[in-house]
Amino acid sequence: MAYLVLLPPSEGKAEAPAGAPLDLASLSLPGLTAARERVLAALVELCRDAAADQAAEDRAAEVLGLSKGLRGEIARNAALRTAGTLPAGELYTGVLYDALGLAKLDEAAYARAERSLLVFSGLWGAVRIGDRIPGYRCSGGVKLPPLGALGGYWRRETAEVLPAEADGLVLDLRSSAYAASWKPAGELVARTATVRVLQEKDGKRTVVSHFNKATKGRLVRDLLNSGEQPATPGELLEVLRGLGYTVETAAAGSARKPWQLDVVVTEIH
Repeated sequence: MAYLVLLPPSEGKAEAPAGAPLDLASLSLPGLTAARERVLAALVELCRDAAADQAAEDRAAEVLGLSKGLRGEIARNAALRTAGTLPAGELYTGVLYDALGLAKLDEAAYARAERSLLVFSGLWGAVRIGDRIPGYRCSGGVKLPPLGALGGYWRRETAEVLPAEADGLVLDLRSSAYAASWKPAGELVARTATVRVLQEKDGKRTVVSHFNKATKGRLVRDLLNSGEQPATPGELLEVLRGLGYTVETAAAGSARKPWQLDVVVTEIH
């Protein structure tokens, strides 16, 4: 029985070299292939005419929520079918992924990461870290014509696919935009835990925003390195405490609500 860790993507992405293009059929979770093709087709169509038509560029930028400085991402989206690819674990960069440090894991820990980590996105739904994908720009909060809000779109699609992947603990570290893409249901809810990072200073606690990503990345790295296999949120709590984290139960799970764990830090970095 393996645990699952649900991660958000990152806006920052490494530059994929030229090479073998995307092969949707090769990605994990093949039950999502048709749904991925629909989102890919809609995104490419939205962006492909932008280079020659200012109105089309403006529309694509509005839909994707792109500032003027990020409009180059529209051309990247238009070329998704022929662009070079990288494993998702190498493509995604940023605070959480830097702290996670997948490239620095030993062979055994990396194998656990390949089994356990699922990265959610507006374009792919969910992928494993070894899945080869191109760089793109399409956040989970986008309303993509003609599919509508991608959170709701993926929630319908993942409801039939992801429960079969979760036979143990589910550690949900996603931000709200990506948490909408799949909500554990039924008996799985009681095996799901979310994490909030709090900073304690001068006897007061505040919710950490930006730096919570780094703490979550380190937490996942340490869990993978430990080799521990917690099967329930209660077991996860004890494992994390054993790894040196200050963790408290903010809300115990129930048939309708996942567990909420608070990780308390004194310094943020």
